[in-house]
Amino acid sequence: MRRYRPHILVAIALAIVLSTGWHSSLRNALTDLRFAWQSRDASGNVVVVAIDAPSIDQIGVWPWPRGLHAALLRRLGAAGAQDVAFDVDFSTPSDPASDEAFVNALREVGGSTILPSFKQPTPNGGPAHVNRPLKSFSNQSWPAVVNVAVESDGLVRRYPFGEKLGDAFMPSMAVVLAGQDANRRPPFLIDFSIRAATIPTVSYVDVLRGDTATLGKLKDKKIIVGATALELGDRFSVPNGKIISGPVLQALAAESILQNRMLRRTSDIGMILGLGVICVLMMYSWRRFAPGIRVAILIAAGMGLELVAALVQARWALVIDTSLFHIAFIAYLTAIALDEIDFRSLLGRIAESRFQRIAMSLGDGLVCTDEDHRITVWNPGASVIFGYLPAEIIGRPFETLCALPVDGGAMPSMHDAARQALLVPGGAVVVEFEGRRKNGETFAVEASFSGWQGTDGFQYGAILRDISVRKREAERIRYLAEHDALTGLANRSMLHAGLTDLIRAAERRSPGIALLVLGLDGFQEINNMLGHSAGDLVLRAVAERLQSEVNDKAIVARLSGDEFAIAIDCANVDEPIAAFSERIARAFEAPLATGTRQHRVRISVGVAVYPEGGQKADDLLSNGHLALSRAKATRRGSHVIFESAIRQELENRLTLESELALAADRGEFELFYQPQVRLIDGSLVGAEALIRWRHPVRGYVSPGEFMPVVHTSALSERIANWVMETACRQARAWELSGKNVRVALNLSPSQLQSGDLAHSVAALLGATGLTPSLLEIEVTEDILLHDERRVLAMFERIQELGVRILFDDFGTGYASLSYLKKFPLDGLKIDRSFVFGLLANSDDAAIVSSTIGLSKQLGLTVVAEGIENKATADFLVSMGCEEGQGYFFGRPMPAAAFEKQFLAAELEAVSGA
Repeated sequence: MRRYRPHILVAIALAIVLSTGWHSSLRNALTDLRFAWQSRDASGNVVVVAIDAPSIDQIGVWPWPRGLHAALLRRLGAAGAQDVAFDVDFSTPSDPASDEAFVNALREVGGSTILPSFKQPTPNGGPAHVNRPLKSFSNQSWPAVVNVAVESDGLVRRYPFGEKLGDAFMPSMAVVLAGQDANRRPPFLIDFSIRAATIPTVSYVDVLRGDTATLGKLKDKKIIVGATALELGDRFSVPNGKIISGPVLQALAAESILQNRMLRRTSDIGMILGLGVICVLMMYSWRRFAPGIRVAILIAAGMGLELVAALVQARWALVIDTSLFHIAFIAYLTAIALDEIDFRSLLGRIAESRFQRIAMSLGDGLVCTDEDHRITVWNPGASVIFGYLPAEIIGRPFETLCALPVDGGAMPSMHDAARQALLVPGGAVVVEFEGRRKNGETFAVEASFSGWQGTDGFQYGAILRDISVRKREAERIRYLAEHDALTGLANRSMLHAGLTDLIRAAERRSPGIALLVLGLDGFQEINNMLGHSAGDLVLRAVAERLQSEVNDKAIVARLSGDEFAIAIDCANVDEPIAAFSERIARAFEAPLATGTRQHRVRISVGVAVYPEGGQKADDLLSNGHLALSRAKATRRGSHVIFESAIRQELENRLTLESELALAADRGEFELFYQPQVRLIDGSLVGAEALIRWRHPVRGYVSPGEFMPVVHTSALSERIANWVMETACRQARAWELSGKNVRVALNLSPSQLQSGDLAHSVAALLGATGLTPSLLEIEVTEDILLHDERRVLAMFERIQELGVRILFDDFGTGYASLSYLKKFPLDGLKIDRSFVFGLLANSDDAAIVSSTIGLSKQLGLTVVAEGIENKATADFLVSMGCEEGQGYFFGRPMPAAAFEKQFLAAELEAVSGA
């Protein structure tokens, strides 16, 4: 077996190469090199008329009219060209005159023209589409196929004699041009030793304009007309890193045929016989000749074989495939090298050298001992860790590196750890112990021990690592994972774990657990005015005050930006939880000192008590947040204890939001209209559009129930836009019917916040055609509080459109008079709360009278709301109020009822006219 091992190696190498197809790449490379060594000139009988860049520049954008090809064909015929092949697509019609001119030109030259057909892949991966010349062209010309196959390496080497297109076999263009019979012969290798640069090439435009010197080169020549310009993209990669155009490739194929250089490869039988001869010769000479002689024979045989192959390829159209011979030679050279190497000694030297290099370059310490536990190997990494030089430590016991445990216990047995490593998969045991440096300092060491049985007894080695920094970092990471980086308080995850432990302990005894969730009121203003650094100081001061209030009896945590929490066992509190919570809130009545500043902040507290407020940590946190939200909404600066009603209220709100979304999708909303009249005569001047919800089960739902939810939900803008569009369309319908009814509608804050309201109003007026003066927008103080400068600019643009703007609920806010001066208003509405008590309350009467007088001086219209009787209406008229609305004149009603009650007479009159 040893005797035949080299030859088996060669056979395996050849089998691998044949199975993977690697030899084809070597075969192609060798053939291409022979082309480079043996260049030859073209015969000159094939001339390329190039559609080149100068032709495109002078004639114009491609594709050209076929009238140009007709003129070219006549020029070529007059110049005495023998055959003309077009490598141009003629499969689709162009303008009829050009096509007719080309047909006449084909007929005039007498059938010596070759036109191309080609396969074109379809985009969806279906059968290839065959492009043929138009029938009128093909009747006057020879057909030829121009497709060539691109090999796996992206190069074109082979050229087919023809291809089956449909039911007929069609010869290739070069075969027809060379006057050969296709006979369904197999493809041949193009002879790329023929230099493409020696193929005569003339410019299309020179032929077309009748250049005498150019035409003189074409007499009795075979012509290929095609695109050579880079921008036309007809390019192919060929051997030896060259890229040529399609017409030049066809010309090289025609030259290969004309020069009888249609190359073919030798058969595989000859290669197999040759490999057999090489194998027999090597088997015969393996033990008879020295390795150097065998190497020389193999090299000489390879060079000689390649020389013969090059000469044969140069003289005859035959390509000898020598790829497997060279692979066999290389395999035998490898076998000779392997046969002469002493692998055992080499591997031993390599392993020893590698161990020395690795040991000396390790950043960690490497220590090896003999069977008496004395150090035999000490690398520079160990010197860095322990401070000993090799001369100071080699020969000393390993225990020199160990410090006595702090607790007085015994040191771990390194010898036992190394022996245990023999039984562990991977062969290593990791031990941590206290190390001692040369200067006496102790530190944490991690050692990975491995042991082995040597010729001198049991020995062991250890990779040593100083892990004191890693331990400190691990402690720091653990601290950061459990504490808030800014305040040092517990974070949410640590609070959750602490709550879980407190609940688990509370399950075994009666006292409960209280969770206080605290939120700072107005903290964002501190950040906005003084910056986040000042805000951070405030948060630290809050944390310190909370810790001082609980006296280590509770877990104090920071949950998020300005939210804190206190988890406490009720057994540790000497007062009721309500009193404790209120004391925590009152603790912040005193200002917080942060450096040179003092800040006053208020704390709102939400309380959840186990088990009523939740039986798990997540439940307590969730319910505590709900209670905090209630405290911020109703009892700022105080506390609220969670009750199930709070969650029920939230769930009811969420249910209502869901139902409102469905109502918007199903079209359950309606607009009711309440009349607005001229008080002096009771004539109709307008109507206020008010939304109503017709619930499929509950019937009409009060706006007071669902509108507060709408205003604070994502539906607000959608519903507000629907109200505005519906009201405008209704007002436009009334306008078209002959009755101008001014429609007023309430503006939602979301419409100002989400985008350009003025643009939206303008677009809606344009879409509906409504006269702008018939639209009235009512705004409240809470809307004006948002970004005064932006709101002011927007209202000015709305007024420019001709739309009226009224201030609604006047007198109920804090700064109403200032708004009359700042904002562009057309009028104001006196709130019903003043009108309702107008007759009985002198204060209300004074306020209403002053408001009417002020409005008149400012040129504003006044509309009084909530008029429920004639006496009130008359009193308002006496004060000078011009317009009003209320139940006395009409309740809000659907559009149809409004029309019937207030517009019927006018509509009938218009209709009759």
